[in-house]
Amino acid sequence: MKKKGVLLVVSGPSGAGKGTLCKALRQNHPEILISISATTRSSRAGEQDGVNYFFIDKENFEKRIDQEDFLEYAQVYDNYYGTPKAFVIERLMEGTDVLLEIDIQGALQVRKKYPEGVFIFVLPPSMKELKNRIVGRGSETKESLEMRFSSAYEEIDFVKKYDYYIINDTVEEAVHKFESIISAEKSRVFREIEELIAEFKEEQPC
Repeated sequence: MKKKGVLLVVSGPSGAGKGTLCKALRQNHPEILISISATTRSSRAGEQDGVNYFFIDKENFEKRIDQEDFLEYAQVYDNYYGTPKAFVIERLMEGTDVLLEIDIQGALQVRKKYPEGVFIFVLPPSMKELKNRIVGRGSETKESLEMRFSSAYEEIDFVKKYDYYIINDTVEEAVHKFESIISAEKSRVFREIEELIAEFKEEQPC
């Protein structure tokens, strides 16, 4: 019997290194699928529907919101972005682990609709290091830097809403912790209890 995949939901403040961590994890585990978002924005050069995003029009997106077809969604300026529920659930039922890197508000929406997911909060080694990382990007004005840093202070409070945290000091250590979390979750009784019982009952005692 095929085992159900695990939904891995990753969030954290800007500068914590979520994207780098997820990319490194997939280099070690290419079998983990990155969830594809739906959006109402126009496709850009080189982007493919169903590969980079699912591109749909605003009217259809809003209809699908009413039908609760998204695990989470948000409106960013004039465009919608969301995680299609059917796409994710189908992959999980096939036995594929799915990785969803989203903001905190999106993760909390997912938690309500799919509580059996694994929710992981990525933290920097310290607030000083977080500031260094944001400054190191070289793309922030003084005002935007202060705003991001202020938001990070508020966002860290949400760690209590998650199942696990990973302090992203070095990518190698952080990936190892991530792998350990996945391994532990795959052995959780509630994920496999029916399959486990059936497997043992199929064996006849000598």
